[in-house]
Amino acid sequence: MKLALDPTMYANLSLKEMVDKTAELGYEYIELSPREDFCPFYKYPKVDKEQIKNLKRWCSDAGVKISSLLPLYYWAGPDEERRQSAVRNWKRAIEVAVELDVDLMNSEFNGSKFNEVICEEKFIKSMDELLPVFEREGVKLNLQAHPFDFIETHEGAMDMIRALDRPWINLVYSTAHTFFYDDGKGDIAPMFDSAGDRLQHVLFADTFNHKASNGLRYIVNPPGVEATVHQHLNIGEAEVDFDTIFKKLKEMNFDGIATNAVFAWIDKADWSSKLMLQKMRDGLGLAERIGG
Repeated sequence: MKLALDPTMYANLSLKEMVDKTAELGYEYIELSPREDFCPFYKYPKVDKEQIKNLKRWCSDAGVKISSLLPLYYWAGPDEERRQSAVRNWKRAIEVAVELDVDLMNSEFNGSKFNEVICEEKFIKSMDELLPVFEREGVKLNLQAHPFDFIETHEGAMDMIRALDRPWINLVYSTAHTFFYDDGKGDIAPMFDSAGDRLQHVLFADTFNHKASNGLRYIVNPPGVEATVHQHLNIGEAEVDFDTIFKKLKEMNFDGIATNAVFAWIDKADWSSKLMLQKMRDGLGLAERIGG
């Protein structure tokens, strides 16, 4: 199993400093999420061969590896011109992954839940263009449903992964999205059972149930505004059933990627990152412990 850090809370550090910080915190893997100086959110990758060469050297020197590259682009539309740009960005990001010797990428379905049918059509159109590129380059893909995307639910994600029908396309389960995945029930066991071996990647962070209190846990004005709310908190700070998550993962002999995806505590990022690594190790039954 690979225990990885999503270094979003360290975006203020240089690329080299981020790598060194990951090693200092005790993580062996980095999940390389969007950065303005590498693969930014929704924009063309800002990286050249020299930067890739440097990153590989810095990782080697620090004793850390890249578990996956995480790009986010508008590949599910609904705007066609932006979709075309997203496909172009994806092709370059795949090249970057190959040059980094990284054979796995993970991402979100994207699009909008308010244009579900159109976004699905655009997503399939993008995948028609990109599937041959992934296969030619030998790069695998893990996908997650995400709040506000055209696929928000667990079963919706599983249906689409089955529809794509490639053994190298599998599921990311983000614990911070649990209450979106099954409309507020937060019932982990049946979701993990339905995923089975397709569950290859778990993002760990806690969140509150936005459906609680008759839907009045969060009040957004004006009513009906196109917005969604969730958190990425430390395990134990909110309402996700981590006892069941860890129990099911051990029953399933999960051997994929487990990523710390807490974003809430930039002001005390080192404390949060160390705490989360320990909680993941304890919950997953991994023996090694860290200090601090």
